[in-house]
Amino acid sequence: MNTIDAFERDIESQVDFLKSLKTQKSISKFLQKNTLFTGSGDSLISSMLAESFSEGLVRAMDPLDLYKNKHLVKSKQVYFVSISGNTITNIKVAKFAKKSIAITSKSDSRLAKASSDVILLNAPTNHVFTAGSITFLESALTCISLVTPLSIPKDGLIFRKAKSDAKKAIISKKIYVLGNLLTFPIAMFCAAKFYEVMGYSVNYSKIEQFSHMELFSIHPEDTVIIFEEKNTHNTQLVQNLKKIGINVIHPSLPSGKISQILYCTFFSQFLALNEAKKKRKKECHFVTSQKIRDVSNQMIY
Repeated sequence: MNTIDAFERDIESQVDFLKSLKTQKSISKFLQKNTLFTGSGDSLISSMLAESFSEGLVRAMDPLDLYKNKHLVKSKQVYFVSISGNTITNIKVAKFAKKSIAITSKSDSRLAKASSDVILLNAPTNHVFTAGSITFLESALTCISLVTPLSIPKDGLIFRKAKSDAKKAIISKKIYVLGNLLTFPIAMFCAAKFYEVMGYSVNYSKIEQFSHMELFSIHPEDTVIIFEEKNTHNTQLVQNLKKIGINVIHPSLPSGKISQILYCTFFSQFLALNEAKKKRKKECHFVTSQKIRDVSNQMIY
């Protein structure tokens, strides 16, 4: 099976997986004040969602920042998010945190062994090295459930709407993805899927910050994707961008925080998948870019 087909199968399997997903019991507000979440890549995004849904009680931080500033974790409970459980910086930090909890799919990984507790992820995959989708969904919802009780829609309506909306979207090769307090991590996730699958250079930003910074690098026919419910502010932004020839994608988000996260996640996955199909790609960019992947592996493992 090629990696684009594997990516698609993992995406499609998420609907059934959500029906059986078991979330975690939320930790107390008191403990949240003394808790950090950390990870790299998609795992940092899951950590950032925990911070957003905790309304700032927990903090999401980069593991290398923690390693270089050890005093930040010596009195903290730290959740280390890592699907493989083998990213070296996580392992180093886990050894000196006050309490380390690994969120990983590998119970025998080095991170699991270095941690005092393990939350085991078990999302089914096709066992093909491809861009993260269902594994990210499980880690993200696990992290969110640790800071707030959540009810997950399981009827597939959000998935089908995201798939349909993404099919209608037309994108350019230069993309900007914008998000708010809750959806900014998914804007980052959307950019990551385009990096991994297509090798595109994609910007991600908070909606307000975009108008102060990234906007000045934009050109006619570039694409701006906005992950936020329609309101006066972003409606004005859409109108202003269209006036200067920018292609704007502003999907109608469902109501409810979890529903919005699910929708934006699925929408992001399908945007990248559809672009790969349009370009008739069989393999993900990061899989075929061996020299780049070698550099990545040398730095993170």
